[in-house]
Amino acid sequence: MTSRGKQRVMADRLGVHADAAEWCTIDKIPQPPADMLRAAGTPPLRPGRLRPLGMLGAVLAVPFMPLLMLLTLLSNVEEAVKRALATKEERERLRVKDEDDRRRDAAIAEQGLDRVFDGNWHSPAGQFLLRWYAHSPHHQRLVLATQDGIVLAAPPRRVTVGREKHMQIVARLSATEATLVDPFNGEFETRMVLIRFRDGSWLRVDTEEPRSDLHTYLLRQPLSDH
Repeated sequence: MTSRGKQRVMADRLGVHADAAEWCTIDKIPQPPADMLRAAGTPPLRPGRLRPLGMLGAVLAVPFMPLLMLLTLLSNVEEAVKRALATKEERERLRVKDEDDRRRDAAIAEQGLDRVFDGNWHSPAGQFLLRWYAHSPHHQRLVLATQDGIVLAAPPRRVTVGREKHMQIVARLSATEATLVDPFNGEFETRMVLIRFRDGSWLRVDTEEPRSDLHTYLLRQPLSDH
């Protein structure tokens, strides 16, 4: 089944008509001020623990870690060999790519996008982030772009498999509250998408793959002044 087909199946399961959907994660949530945490009811700031079956799966995966490390090392060696044997044209393409990567990293740091949110806990983004794991302890969210706004879905508890089967809607943001934004409007290939609230505050979610279908959808939307 195509990615778009999977999106439709997931959206139909939730009873939502979505223009695009992607599974996303967020970075580590920083510690908020103690008084704000208490006022919010001391919500969890980390994903829930894995259930025993999930922990067993993680333990069983440990013996494969050396193999994964070896494959990573071989991949790095292969990349180094390719660079050493590259033609003049290939070296030029690699140089341009490296320069683009440096510009991307500099732009991310300059705009503060290496953080999970803009830093204002009093803003709508800060308040939404504060309750992120109160909505669901699962470490991922299915982010759906709809005509009416943004829908977030997740399993009611953390799972290792079957996330689509167990997911349910955990939050909705109307189009008047927030929009989804590619902060670089396709200039750079990244996994990041911003949930930008109307006051300008934002929080960052990361798709599983760069240039995801969610990014493609956002490129088709008119540029916003917000």
